[in-house]
Amino acid sequence: MAVSEPTASRRVTALDVAREAGVSRATVGFVLNNTPGQTIPKSTRERVLGAAERLGYRPNSAARTLASGRSRIILLVLPDWPMEFRLRNYLDEASDALDKAGYSLVTYTRHSDQTARPLWEALSPDLVVGAAPFSPSDVASMVACGVRRIYPRPDRAEPVDASLAISAGPEQQVDHLHERGHRNLVYAAFAQAHKSSMITARYQAAVDRARTLGMAEPGLEWIDYRDGSSEVVRRWLDAGITGVVAFNDDVAAAVASAAVRTGLRMPADLAVIGHDDAPIATMFVPGLSTIRIDTVALGRRFADFVLHKVEQRPAPVSHTVPGPVLVQREST
Repeated sequence: MAVSEPTASRRVTALDVAREAGVSRATVGFVLNNTPGQTIPKSTRERVLGAAERLGYRPNSAARTLASGRSRIILLVLPDWPMEFRLRNYLDEASDALDKAGYSLVTYTRHSDQTARPLWEALSPDLVVGAAPFSPSDVASMVACGVRRIYPRPDRAEPVDASLAISAGPEQQVDHLHERGHRNLVYAAFAQAHKSSMITARYQAAVDRARTLGMAEPGLEWIDYRDGSSEVVRRWLDAGITGVVAFNDDVAAAVASAAVRTGLRMPADLAVIGHDDAPIATMFVPGLSTIRIDTVALGRRFADFVLHKVEQRPAPVSHTVPGPVLVQREST
């Protein structure tokens, strides 16, 4: 049998594969979809798979979704969070676990001033998960384009797992500096064109904890890593600031670098604690104290939650979020 060459002008279809293999279109569908209950001879199956490989056949995802009612795509809608080290770990772990179950995890940042059509209208995901509650208009848009599984929905009392963004980490940062004798603190973050909701949430958690401990409310300082922030550090010292709660380890490294350039001793003159335990925290000199979050466990828990929603698998045994851990190094 002559081998057909795929044409560059059009997509190779299952019908092309059927002609190449000398079988029916239905047989091709049974083989490529691993349809249960069909007894396809091994030789026929190998012939179909060989023809598909030679022709460069790729399934039409839109047609398969229409036929099966499933795209095997999970869409995770993120707020305007910076894609920092631990968040990447979290997404990598979740993506890997879902991939093993046959699903693709797609992340999507929904901006308040966005003009492009939302991604769920193009992907037809099996499940849309939001790290923050969806607006009624977003839910209506999802339902209108056929999305049937949405989490959370505003018409249901469903908790949102925002553990990566708020409370526990900043509380431990403030507690640690307080235990080390620091009473005048400042909260530092990188200046951004658009204020991140994660920065706002972590800062507010630090403020609330400081108030609980009877301390003065730490101010929010926006710093620019490109200028070394030495002038900012000198201003903090003049104001009696002795401890810095940094949004993440990159910010902590920028502050510590400015302190070293200014000739300060750490932590005798200025103590700095970061968040996330990114690689820079151990590579930087002095080593940066920080907060470590078990994002691997969180990512696996997210994958278990997704599979519970889309495949009715048993719910995760434990809903307990692994707590953050203080990692103390030279900067405090």
